[in-house]
Amino acid sequence: MKTPNKWCAAILMALVSQAQLLIGQTAGITGAVSAGVKETIEGARLYLDAVNAKGGVGGQKIELISLDDKFDPKLAAENARKLIEEQNVLAMFLTRGTPHTEAIIPLLNKHGVPLVGPSTGAMVLHQPVQKHIFNVRATYQREAEKAVTHLASMGITRIGIVYVDDSFGADGVVGAQKGLTAAKLQAVTLEKFNRAKPDFGPIAPKVFQSNAQAVIMVASGQAVVDGVKAFRAAGSTAQFVTLSNNASGGFIKSLGENGRGVIVTQVFPYERSIAYPMVKEAQDLAKAKGASELSPAMLEGFAAAKVLVEGLQRAGAKPSRDKLQAALEGMRKLDIGGLEVSYSPGDHTGLDFADLSIIGTDGKFKR
Repeated sequence: MKTPNKWCAAILMALVSQAQLLIGQTAGITGAVSAGVKETIEGARLYLDAVNAKGGVGGQKIELISLDDKFDPKLAAENARKLIEEQNVLAMFLTRGTPHTEAIIPLLNKHGVPLVGPSTGAMVLHQPVQKHIFNVRATYQREAEKAVTHLASMGITRIGIVYVDDSFGADGVVGAQKGLTAAKLQAVTLEKFNRAKPDFGPIAPKVFQSNAQAVIMVASGQAVVDGVKAFRAAGSTAQFVTLSNNASGGFIKSLGENGRGVIVTQVFPYERSIAYPMVKEAQDLAKAKGASELSPAMLEGFAAAKVLVEGLQRAGAKPSRDKLQAALEGMRKLDIGGLEVSYSPGDHTGLDFADLSIIGTDGKFKR
């Protein structure tokens, strides 16, 4: 029979053997972008749970600690501080939003904490290179430029832009303007709105009066839903286009009857195409869990999780922030299932895949 001291020792040994690799996340689990955030987390957990079921990394389970910042940059920064300074996480993961991610950069730099897979394609996170940020998706500028190029190729010449008045909105506009310049066009209307208190009342008549054939909305979640509704109510028959930050099933549901025909740019392969091994792997894991169909947002989380796990594996038996940073920066042509991710000290972009989809009558993305 074990003595109390031996019981304590046994418990301590068990705790050590079950030591966890703590990963932190701050994102808008509630609020304007909650639908997409929940799906990216669901996709990430598909892969993390599968890895943990097989013993984790080096015998240690990966624990994702997700805090809700309600899509507020100030709260995102405070959440990151708690995770980094109090929870002592190895890395940050899947933050959501451009100003929100910008808000935590000082903390990453101060403590040498890598951030893997921020769910934003802001150019400010790519150029100049942010030492501790490892992107796993293309830029918003590339998406917006591709969208305009596509519209112009269809003979659409009257293109408007409506964007949120923050760093994300400004970034997307740069890409859209590049596309317009290449097509020798000018925006027929260029309108911005307040992120904290969106008001499309004054903008809707301007969109209608511009006679725009297409309107690119650089905004997030509910703001796009409200904008499209207001523009339709004002009489606009324009084709609406938005970026991959809205590539979720929840976004389609929020659009309701206004969803059909909306174009959404994508930064990952078609979620129903098994031509990509990563998609097939995610489909199989989702099916095993009894989950519904994959969404683009789920694939983004899944891909980011694959990169994170590979970094942890390469960081060795006792991963540290420094070791993980070095492991990630040393990745060259990592095949995550039909897509190659590469990093170097001078390039933290990861992937440059961009495509277009359209919401069909069945409420699903079509390509």
